[in-house]
Amino acid sequence: MADAAPTPMMAQYLALREEAGDCLLFYRMGDFFELFFEDAKTAASILDISLTSRGEHNGAPIPMCGVPVHSSEGYLARLIRAGCRVAIAEQVESPAEAKKRGGSKTLVARDIVRFVTAGTLTEEALLEPRRANVLAAVCEVRGVVGIAAVDISTGRMELEECAPDRMGAALARLGASEVVAPEGWDLPLDSIPRPARDFASEGGEARLKAVHGVATLDGFGMFGRAMLAAAGGLVAYLEHVGRGKLPLLLPPEARGSDTTLAMDEATRASLEILQSSQGQRKGSLIDAIDRCVTGAGARQLADDLSAPLTDRQQIAERLELVAWLHDDALLREDVRSALRALPDIGRALGRVVAGRGSPRDLGQLRDGLSGARNLHERLGRREAVPVLLTRLLPALSGHGELVDWLSRALVPAPPTERGQGGFIAEGYDAALDDLRRTSGNARRAIAALEAKYRDETGVAALKIKHNNVLGYFVEVPQRHADRLLLPDSGFTHRQTMAGAMRFNALALHEEASRIAEAGGHALAAEESHFEELVAAVVEARNAIAATAAALARIDVAAGQAERAAQGGWSAPEIVDAACLEIEGGRHPVVEAALAAQGERFVANDCKLAVYDRLWLIGGPNMGGKSTFLRQNALIVLLAQAGGFVPATRAKIGLVDRLFSRVGASDNLARGRSTFMVEMVETAAILAQATERSFVILDEVGRGTSTYDGLALAWAVAEAVHETNRCRCLFATHYHELARLAETCDALSLHHVRAREWKGDLVLLHELAEGPADRSYGLAVARLAGVPAKVVSRAKSVLDKLEKGRAQTGGLAAGLGDLPLFAAAEAAREETCDTLRERLKEVDVDALSPREALELLYQLKREAGTET
Repeated sequence: MADAAPTPMMAQYLALREEAGDCLLFYRMGDFFELFFEDAKTAASILDISLTSRGEHNGAPIPMCGVPVHSSEGYLARLIRAGCRVAIAEQVESPAEAKKRGGSKTLVARDIVRFVTAGTLTEEALLEPRRANVLAAVCEVRGVVGIAAVDISTGRMELEECAPDRMGAALARLGASEVVAPEGWDLPLDSIPRPARDFASEGGEARLKAVHGVATLDGFGMFGRAMLAAAGGLVAYLEHVGRGKLPLLLPPEARGSDTTLAMDEATRASLEILQSSQGQRKGSLIDAIDRCVTGAGARQLADDLSAPLTDRQQIAERLELVAWLHDDALLREDVRSALRALPDIGRALGRVVAGRGSPRDLGQLRDGLSGARNLHERLGRREAVPVLLTRLLPALSGHGELVDWLSRALVPAPPTERGQGGFIAEGYDAALDDLRRTSGNARRAIAALEAKYRDETGVAALKIKHNNVLGYFVEVPQRHADRLLLPDSGFTHRQTMAGAMRFNALALHEEASRIAEAGGHALAAEESHFEELVAAVVEARNAIAATAAALARIDVAAGQAERAAQGGWSAPEIVDAACLEIEGGRHPVVEAALAAQGERFVANDCKLAVYDRLWLIGGPNMGGKSTFLRQNALIVLLAQAGGFVPATRAKIGLVDRLFSRVGASDNLARGRSTFMVEMVETAAILAQATERSFVILDEVGRGTSTYDGLALAWAVAEAVHETNRCRCLFATHYHELARLAETCDALSLHHVRAREWKGDLVLLHELAEGPADRSYGLAVARLAGVPAKVVSRAKSVLDKLEKGRAQTGGLAAGLGDLPLFAAAEAAREETCDTLRERLKEVDVDALSPREALELLYQLKREAGTET
């Protein structure tokens, strides 16, 4: 028997489901978004909601789950975080329109109105206030990779080009939530394939011209073919997910690869710039320094840290503004207080332009632009204003007419939803005020009518009520219904209840119609005014976006100044010479963590120059080598981002590329062991570092055998010194590398200080000149809690190794004498070592005869010789 044909509703759903592709389909049914089949199973599991069924398909129950429309944003956020994409299918006509179109049983038409994806969010509830949400498109044109990136919540769009081997670093800088790429290309990890035809450079150029209504893009900058191709793919994808409705897209900006400090993925991960090694903001650099009072400022700070500048003049301008605010605490607090009160106008603008705006968004634009104008007046009166602020100030004003219009039109606190009206201010539209009065007088009119009906019928319990099904109706207790059922009573029976009866009346119907008509006209009038205001905002979108960007930049500068004042940070001196002179340098994240525990961070100096550009640093683990390496890299990054640095003094020669090879983990997804990852990162440094680069290397070669590791570390150090000739801090445990100082004239030896006191290791966290005398590995093991017997055994092995090396000059000499497979001999050696340690601790002169005898018996028991 053939399967029964699907119901009209299920046929409609299946057609939309096919159109949704790899997205979950939210199918609107009344006040719920329903999901069916596999979508329902997936969503129910992620959202932890009940999985039910509805009807059958091909003889089997259809799995179903649903979420309320009014609270759907929270569920959408959870699905997006879980890596899902969602298609929203809305009812595109009312039941009345469907009935008029095809009769009483006609199915309401539905269509996919939008695709919700990680990179295309604009809703306030779905976005993190302090984190940009970037969508990127990548493609390759004649050996050049083009990248287009946009944060559609604010409209900022960037285009850039790079070599194929630099694509990973560029995407790492962007931190995109979603990446699209042409089908058939060697796609980046987790990217979404899109039709290759969307990535034609000519089509991309045409799309950008159409979006911005220009005949040429020359006014925006010079864009390569690969940039335009990527932009074409990006805009085409936005048209797809928005079903033809584009979000806010500001004029594109070209980002040159030589304008920012280059960092690869490994370096960004190692330095924990925007997130810690656990993938969280807490414990990262930005978490330690962010003092911005607005979400827009925090997003701008993240962008600054992700792409520090290499232009000395631009860095100087940022530093000048930070210093200006740093030196005047009262001004700084005044600016921060003003900024703190402002809403996020950039994202409000994004929602309005995308067609998802609300009266509340218009109110935020009104308040934000008004606050910007007030800030302009405060700062504009100051003398000796920094150059950068002089350029920013004009963007804070110029919205007077729009602000005045929004102020007159909107109530002080507009609602989030516009369907119920109530957001247009009284006095703005006289006709609307009349309609509202008519609607507002409803309660009094209905109360008067209720009193009239009571008098006429003599039923004191008569009431006029309202619900969404019947509208207004008269209700009386069942025992009084007879009076209203009389033929000449003027009432018409509508509904019988258990203890009451409901009626209609001509006067009530007329009054209800008048109220409904006035209310409907009032809502229509408010909707018309809303569209007018939206049109005005859209017209001024570029100027409003410029205001939002200016406010964010001022917030970053004020926040940097606040952080510097709190931590005693200093303004760095940026020079062209290849130097790095840091006095009293600290690691901002570690220092903050220690301060929270009431402990003090030990500051250290660093001085690299052309004649002393490679420091070889030894010393024990946990002694602070890695911290010292990272803090200097972070100081360079902070300085070139245009902020003060955690140091007493800093003189920094511009760095073109920053490399960090500190720590490693395996990458099983790419089939790479820990040592392979280490070598890949090291290879990238040796291939790309220039004389203007800054490199930090930690424990190169530790992932393989001792001889191999030592040989690799030796060769890498020589290459950095002789070929790359860059500034470099090189931490190692290989003491043999100290011999390099004899042949490498720009290499110097340093170590982190440590001492052993009464068997305990004391880490001083201080840097000193000269080679380390030892690595203190066994002491660190003891400090870490390795069992005493294991440490003792390791010491005996170490003694034999060192003895063999002293006699024969070979590291492995003496291994043959080690009783590795003789358990009894091993136990004997361990016991002897333990007894020696015990005897060292005994003060013989302080023992009484009885105590000495007891000690002797105890030692015999431990030695296993007591019978």
